[in-house]
Amino acid sequence: MPGLKVFTGSAHPALAQAICDALGLPLGRSTTRRFSNENLKVKIEENVREEDVFVVQPSCPPVSEGLVELLIMLDALKSASARRVTAVLPYYPYARSDKKDEPRISITARLVADLLEAAGADRVLTMDLHSPQIQGFFRIPSDQLTAVPLLCNHLRTLGLREAVVVAADVGEAKDAGRFAKRLDLPLAIVDKRRSGDDERARVAHLVGDVAGRDCIIVDDEIATGGTLFEATDFLLGAGARSVQAAIVHPVLSGPATARLRGSPLVRLTVTDTIPIPPEKQDPKIDVLSVAPVLAQAITRIHDGASLSDLFH
Repeated sequence: MPGLKVFTGSAHPALAQAICDALGLPLGRSTTRRFSNENLKVKIEENVREEDVFVVQPSCPPVSEGLVELLIMLDALKSASARRVTAVLPYYPYARSDKKDEPRISITARLVADLLEAAGADRVLTMDLHSPQIQGFFRIPSDQLTAVPLLCNHLRTLGLREAVVVAADVGEAKDAGRFAKRLDLPLAIVDKRRSGDDERARVAHLVGDVAGRDCIIVDDEIATGGTLFEATDFLLGAGARSVQAAIVHPVLSGPATARLRGSPLVRLTVTDTIPIPPEKQDPKIDVLSVAPVLAQAITRIHDGASLSDLFH
């Protein structure tokens, strides 16, 4: 594909390589060097003058270092006279810091948008933002893809009997509704309430019928897994036949993996927007690749074609 190049930072080179395989392109050559003072140096190892360049770098540990590496790479590509540079962020950094819900704090998701633009990004391509308003933080073109069709297609192959889609809390009801509509399944919602001064939300009510049904909990990401595994226990206590989960971003921070291994959750289906390190992998986890979707989006952006079909 003439005029198109794909590069990657150090966050998720396997995903970038899979995207290039789908595109039939070699992965762009670059090196990142860390000096003794912890500074990073990024060098683009091939000519990119007047090329349409895409840089793949999701947010994963170490998050801040990965963000800085991405900013340096964007600046290096612009300095090397790339015609257009698109930052491909399958999982957006600082996505949870999307509003000012405490005094004297930063809306860091907006700050990241400003930094990407300042570093030279002409466009941003991301997937399943934690909050839709993040897309409005950009003054440059931004496209948000979704992995919901990919997850739904996989769930259909499992032959679930009498299944129901479950939102693990009220805030996820709208997103869960998208799954339920695609799968033509009923929707249930777990209602969590806070009591006392410990600020911990506890399951209080269930909206919908799960008795004798296979439950599919859906969400955009799993961090520590507290909400997911508490909802799993509650649904089984309410008579559910089985519980599994379909989640886009496998953050799996803190005790998430240990909780998964000790949970009656039968399956956790995720995507590869974030790499899962070996110590966090588990037989219960099924990983679907978003590389074909991202490759299609890159092709359409490069050709000036519409992305609308990919949004649906």
